[in-house]
Parts: sequence; structure tokens; C-alpha cells
Amino acid sequence: MRKLAAIFLLTMIAGPAFAQSDHVQRYREEVEKSPADAANEARQQRAYQRALSGVPDQKPTDPWGIARSDGQGTPKANAAKPKPAKPTSAATK
Repeated sequence: MRKLAAIFLLTMIAGPAFAQSDHVQRYREEVEKSPADAANEARQQRAYQRALSGVPDQKPTDPWGIARSDGQGTPKANAAKPKPAKPTSAATK
């Protein structure tokens, strides 16, 4: 009876180990692609690049520009302020 229980216990322990068969793709394992898969991937890549070309270029944003105190704030804050014009009087002419 002990032998039967030991065999049963070993089969219960070994069951999950046999469940890990070779059909599972391992990390960084190369998988052969069929010509149809390669063509489909190339078509998807071209569609992706075409979609990216339709997106307009955007200006870089700086969401924390207002909070900085080192002078790298918004472009409006860094822009040169125009100097006020000196009033000319008729007497100085």
C-alpha cells in the first residue's frame, strides 16, 4: 500500500512538469514567418508610416514652464519687452 501511495504521490508531483511542453514560445525565440505573414507585417508597417506622415508636427510643450524660476518659462515671459517710447516735447526741438 505504501508503494502505491508513493507512486501516486510522484505522479501527482510530476504531472505539472510534463505539462510544460515545447509548444510554448520561449523568450526571444525566433519564430519562422510564412511569406503571407511577412507580407502582412510589411503592409502594416507601410500603413503605420503613412498614418504618421499625416500627423502635423507639433511645437514642443513645457507644462512646467510657468513654475520655473530659472528663466526658462514660457516664450511670452522670455520675450524682450518693448521699451516705452520717450515723449517728445515741442520745447526740446
